[in-house]
Amino acid sequence: MAGFGFCRYFLLLAAATLAVFPAPAASGRVIVSLDGTWEVDESIGADDMPTAFRHRGPVPGLANLARPPFPDVDLFDSRESLRHPFVKRPATPEALAHPVGIPRQKRNYFWYRTSFRVPERKQIAILKVNKAQFGTAVWLNGKKIGEHLGCFTAGYFDLTPAINWTGENRLVVRIGAHPAVLPVTVPAGTDLEKLKWTPGIYDSVSVLLSDNPVIRTVQVAPRIGSSEIVVQTVIRNYGAKPALFELIQRVRTWKEQQIVAESRMPVVSLDAGEEKTWTQTIKIPGAVLWSPENPFLYQLETNTGGDHVLTRFGMREFRFDSATKRAYLNGQVYFMRGSNITLHRFFEDPDCGDLPWREEWVRKLLVELPKRFHWNSFRFCIGPVPDFWLDIADEAGLLIQNEFFIWTYHDEWDTAEVVKQYAEWMRDNWNHPSVVIWDAQNETVSPIFAEKIIPSVRHLDLSNRPWENGWSPPAGPDDPVEQHPYLTSSRLDLTQLERGGGAVTGARVQGHAQIINEYEWLWLNRDGTPTTLTEKVYASALGKDATPQQRFEEYAYSLAAITEYWRAHRNMAGVLYFTFLTASFPGAFTSDNFRDVKTLELEPHFADYMPHAFNPLGVYVNFFQRSVKAGSRRNFRIIVINDEYRAARGKLALVVEAAGGKEVAREEIPLYVPPNGQQIYDIPLVLPSTPGKYMLKAIASADHKRADEATVCRRRLNVVAAEAAKAK
Repeated sequence: MAGFGFCRYFLLLAAATLAVFPAPAASGRVIVSLDGTWEVDESIGADDMPTAFRHRGPVPGLANLARPPFPDVDLFDSRESLRHPFVKRPATPEALAHPVGIPRQKRNYFWYRTSFRVPERKQIAILKVNKAQFGTAVWLNGKKIGEHLGCFTAGYFDLTPAINWTGENRLVVRIGAHPAVLPVTVPAGTDLEKLKWTPGIYDSVSVLLSDNPVIRTVQVAPRIGSSEIVVQTVIRNYGAKPALFELIQRVRTWKEQQIVAESRMPVVSLDAGEEKTWTQTIKIPGAVLWSPENPFLYQLETNTGGDHVLTRFGMREFRFDSATKRAYLNGQVYFMRGSNITLHRFFEDPDCGDLPWREEWVRKLLVELPKRFHWNSFRFCIGPVPDFWLDIADEAGLLIQNEFFIWTYHDEWDTAEVVKQYAEWMRDNWNHPSVVIWDAQNETVSPIFAEKIIPSVRHLDLSNRPWENGWSPPAGPDDPVEQHPYLTSSRLDLTQLERGGGAVTGARVQGHAQIINEYEWLWLNRDGTPTTLTEKVYASALGKDATPQQRFEEYAYSLAAITEYWRAHRNMAGVLYFTFLTASFPGAFTSDNFRDVKTLELEPHFADYMPHAFNPLGVYVNFFQRSVKAGSRRNFRIIVINDEYRAARGKLALVVEAAGGKEVAREEIPLYVPPNGQQIYDIPLVLPSTPGKYMLKAIASADHKRADEATVCRRRLNVVAAEAAKAK
């Protein structure tokens, strides 16, 4: 009898579902891309919408790409940059007193305009402006829709009340020309060393069309121990009547589109205007794990009948352990190797152009070159990247430390607003398996992050990623610590490495796993001239008359040696040098290692040294003496490390080469390094009897690798006569 009652109830409920919400003729979400060329103009006042749009500019892109060009689109002095000791412009009391900074241009806003038609009529139309600085306001067909204050997170706008389903729609988007147009309570990006603040709609814009009920967000959290995912789905009924529907979620392999799991909730209800969150667990039998070595991806399809969303994800877990000081990927120790990308500094670069939105260029930057250098990790800092960069990182198997654009905390910022921005930022990124670390900010010392901001948002991430907190204390017991151990500022002296044990001296925080994200101070502009910060370094090391090639060789040699040093001692969970991509122009503080950034041609010395320095089979020779005695016999300490899960068996050779590569001395021993292990060797060698300049090479080769995959560590060897050695 009870069973009969239940069946009768279910049938009545199903009938009610059809009566309340008849199935649409063509169910599912339609995405209309608005990327392309838009009309652009400017204004001083926030309400002064231009009557004529005299320029054309790319979306996504930056305002300085408009044609005809706008003059001086990037003239803004942040409070931080004005206070920087290297800034050559005078800091007026007005500027220093301003909580954000001051513009050096007349305009305050840029206005973007385009027209579009929708392919079919739906119940709901949502505009998504994925990222735009500085802040966004939207008008459709003359009606103001709303504003979004975030610069680095997606803004969503309900277009339904104003959309024309059968004809042309006129869309206008206003963004700020500089950070000062936003309330001082809003984090808009700040940088002590950024000189230009180029605005733009720098990520994609689209219109999302669907029928009720609408899927607002989907979060997928892997549980690799039980081979399942936890799915949190937020659904909203925008309609004026209750909605009854079936929630269906299917898991497919991304490439093959093979269904591997399914979940159904047959009776789901939402009142008019109501939004609810559903959380369920879906088993994926025999799930394939995602890693840099095997970036296997799945796709979750979520369907309400009126709307459907595709969510790509990977089965991976990533954490740090304070007891072992290690990073763990999928339950195993994993060492991070890589570099940094400061995209918004690159926006300042005269050679930037539209390169960050060219997929072929980005894939070479994030896929091809990192493979050459044995990188598995990047820190995205000084500005978030467009979404498709993270899509590529997912496919390439990169581990991303994703940093929110904060450098020095403003007392004027509202904590609730920062929490809101962080929540949006996490929502935009939490399904990317490549994003393994939330990075709260850069080089900022403030208790507000660990005490209030991070605790307010950490629980939103069902994957429980670790948080990195800049120069502030860690917010959790197993959160990592970021270190920036620049060893030189005005004098290059590598001999200090011989006396070090691979620990960061004077580290702010002990007892946590540590990532080195920045080290050394040797940046050169792409033409070989020193940057603002490195003039004294090269003048001291090489003299003021050194050639660009001499400086490039010194840079590569020293950076490789320091990289080998940090990796060899096994005190760091990750070693990431600074920096792979940034700006290069007169007056810039840092630079990268490209000869031609448009073609991504690397500086040859860097391309020669650094693949060896980051090889999973790493070699470090603890020798940096300025001279050695001719004909003497000495021991060379060599540390060999293995970042792979299989043992390295092979040979370790210590070789001395004269000019032209002629070998004049050699010792060779068997090599064995356990998985994820370290081995120390002391190899005696008789030095050449003839004084001169030589190169000492330690060459490690593993039997399971090709000969050209051997790792070479190089040290300069200045052999002098006995009398000269005594004088030294």
